[in-house]
Amino acid sequence: MSRWCAFLTPADPAAHVRAVGATLLTSSGPHALGLLDGPGTAAGPFAAGALTAVGEVTLFNTAELRAKLGPAAPPPGSRDGLVLLHLYERFGLPGIAAADGMFALAVTDGPDLVLIRDHVGARTLFHAHAPAGWAASTSLRALRRWPALRTGLHLPAVRDFLTFAYLPGRETLLHGVHEVLPGRCVRLRPDGTSSEETYWEPEEHIDDRPAAEHALALRTLLEQAVARRLPAGDPVAVLLSGGIDSSLVTALAAKLHDHPVRTYSISFGDTAPNELGYSGLVAAHCRTEHRVLTVPGATVAARLADTVGLLDSPVGDPLTVPNALLAEAVAADGATVALNGEGGDPVFGGPKNLPMLIFELFRADPDPEARARAYIDSYRKCHADLPVLLTPDAVAALESAPGPAAHVAPYLRQGRMTTLLNQLLHVNLRTKGAHHILTKVERLTAASGIEGRAPLFDRAVVDRAFATPPALKLAGTSEKWILKEAVRDLLPATIVDRPKSGMRVPVQQWLDGPLRDLGHDLLLSGDRGLFRTDTVRGWLRGEGALLPRQGGKLWLVLSLELWLRSFDVGGPVG
Repeated sequence: MSRWCAFLTPADPAAHVRAVGATLLTSSGPHALGLLDGPGTAAGPFAAGALTAVGEVTLFNTAELRAKLGPAAPPPGSRDGLVLLHLYERFGLPGIAAADGMFALAVTDGPDLVLIRDHVGARTLFHAHAPAGWAASTSLRALRRWPALRTGLHLPAVRDFLTFAYLPGRETLLHGVHEVLPGRCVRLRPDGTSSEETYWEPEEHIDDRPAAEHALALRTLLEQAVARRLPAGDPVAVLLSGGIDSSLVTALAAKLHDHPVRTYSISFGDTAPNELGYSGLVAAHCRTEHRVLTVPGATVAARLADTVGLLDSPVGDPLTVPNALLAEAVAADGATVALNGEGGDPVFGGPKNLPMLIFELFRADPDPEARARAYIDSYRKCHADLPVLLTPDAVAALESAPGPAAHVAPYLRQGRMTTLLNQLLHVNLRTKGAHHILTKVERLTAASGIEGRAPLFDRAVVDRAFATPPALKLAGTSEKWILKEAVRDLLPATIVDRPKSGMRVPVQQWLDGPLRDLGHDLLLSGDRGLFRTDTVRGWLRGEGALLPRQGGKLWLVLSLELWLRSFDVGGPVG
């Protein structure tokens, strides 16, 4: 298991590969490619014509792509990265658009270095420029180690993280390091300039076929998406919460796979609310080998720092440690692939859209930016608390920087999507989907040597969702209606028709119990110049709320602090 790095510099690029702790794969002219130790699927070098590449590439429609290449296709059994490079060499970006998979590819193309990230963002990819030249990697930690790059904390990204609980765009917490957006190709040039092309972006092409035909078309694509992601000749794991999304993936895997299907659910103990009755019902109905993993708070406290350090960007999700433990359980049982139900909400219209729909119904502010501000408010994280959470110096330093609403405003205007629901789904897909859901799953599963795959983020499934009339996705008060109709025959009505409740994580119990000492020690040290200790101390005491629960906000601050310590990032530089 490994990740990759690539350099474009006139001054001994091979030395830069070695400087970040990587093994040199190839060096030619100003280019050098290398492999890094760590969890990942990187391989190379690959060659096609005058192009050379390294990548983390998993393709799900290899046979279709090989047919597209015809006699020019690489020999059978070739790595997916070589197939993808041949597509790029022969067809350019339309060839990349035809691929269905998870990939982050670096290509030496003449004097340039070309970076390509998959359609939805299942794999991460970063780049940075320094006086020495360009560096790129699937590992942010590798760029942090690059001696040529003088970096530090990027303060606007701190504000974004505390607003969204993830980083929603190109910015990272490292000053001068940027993320390649999904569905994009970034070309880095020797003169220090760069350019970006979009090879795929969801489009709204609503057709007026009857609802039953929409459901049938979606069912066909769901079956194809799951079938393509099943590991040939091996058992498959499914992370099963008991909600409609993971349940339908379980049902389709059980129907389509000719090897054992093993399902895994989380419990936080007998005193915590759970959905084990639903997940158990689905497991029994689909006849899977089912396992419930109990995650005590003491385990979360013991594993939190190391787990946060696995992520290239922090995620303020209290399920991070449980997700990592599930991946370890899957690996211990001998599976190499874990399917999940992620994607149902951002693709088909889950309940997180309701506050925005209500806002639109009653809005009185004609300002075009009012919708973006309301979207930010709907997250209910730390955005409203920033004036009292951040130190005065940090607040002053952020006055001239674009606010968090800039990340979502372009998606919420009339343009590519004409209906409000589709605009909301588009922004959810391109922000939370790409920068929280998919990247968290990929990094935590890779850490255990398995591959997490999300059929509901399949490119063709996403395209079908944006061809479906919004009234069939949010039908009255029924969320994801068309998705439920497409799989109604596969699952008990109790599962299909129950309202979404989400997993209730006992964050406040953890912070008051096993995480109490860690939280107090880290958050009250006050040595970073970011947070006001009086505000944090008040939150730790339960002040400032009708009920003594500031757990979600404290979790964000604690996750950020642990990540910054793991990456050895000091105070703000810009």
